[in-house]
Amino acid sequence: MSPDAYDIKQNIGIVMQDVAVFDELTVYDNIDYFCGLYVKDKSKRKLLVEEALDFVKLTEYKKFYPKKLSGGLLRRLNIACGIAHKPKLIILDEPTVAVDPQSRNKILEGIVELNKNGATIIYTSHYMEEIEQICSRIVILDSGKEIASGTKEDLKNMISIGEKITVEVYGISDVQLNTLQSMDSISTVDFDGTSLTIRSKQNKNNLEKILEFIKTENINFGKIYTELPTLNDVFLEITGKELRD
Repeated sequence: MSPDAYDIKQNIGIVMQDVAVFDELTVYDNIDYFCGLYVKDKSKRKLLVEEALDFVKLTEYKKFYPKKLSGGLLRRLNIACGIAHKPKLIILDEPTVAVDPQSRNKILEGIVELNKNGATIIYTSHYMEEIEQICSRIVILDSGKEIASGTKEDLKNMISIGEKITVEVYGISDVQLNTLQSMDSISTVDFDGTSLTIRSKQNKNNLEKILEFIKTENINFGKIYTELPTLNDVFLEITGKELRD
């Protein structure tokens, strides 16, 4: 893409991980500046800036300078600067880093709305729960190389582990633990003295079998929790659990 390819650039919006706004400009003027790179008509640009302010809920802060904004508000300003010109393709690089839960939810809701309004979103993040929440197709990269892609269901079907069952138990013997571990549909069994954690093999539902075993063996138990595999499980199994630099 050439530096002067404005016919292409005007259809692209980029929101970088590091906030890129001008400290000497107000919230309104920052959005107006970035929108003005692609929209020269002042009356049209004014409407777009007002829409962007309303979209990220910054209208009441439009006369503020960036240094007066909280981290969450600053992130929302960063997004507004990247989307005010109504691009068809929006690239967001970890837009929720270091923000409070309320701001994170507001940002994610806004991204979903942008997509519903017709924009294609490329969203990069290390937060697997965010990816699982908002993305329809996912690519996992490791050391800059694509190692897996598909829907979240596709990715979960690539790994060996399945449902995780956690049971509060009040005493269980080594023999009983070994019996559980020997079951064909069970991947791993761990017991820490109070909690029994059982990992099923892929696509195996063991809850009924585990309950029947506990009843037959007269094992006293309390609460039972079940949890399906998450994208975090997928990421760790595919890329490995070793610490990275």
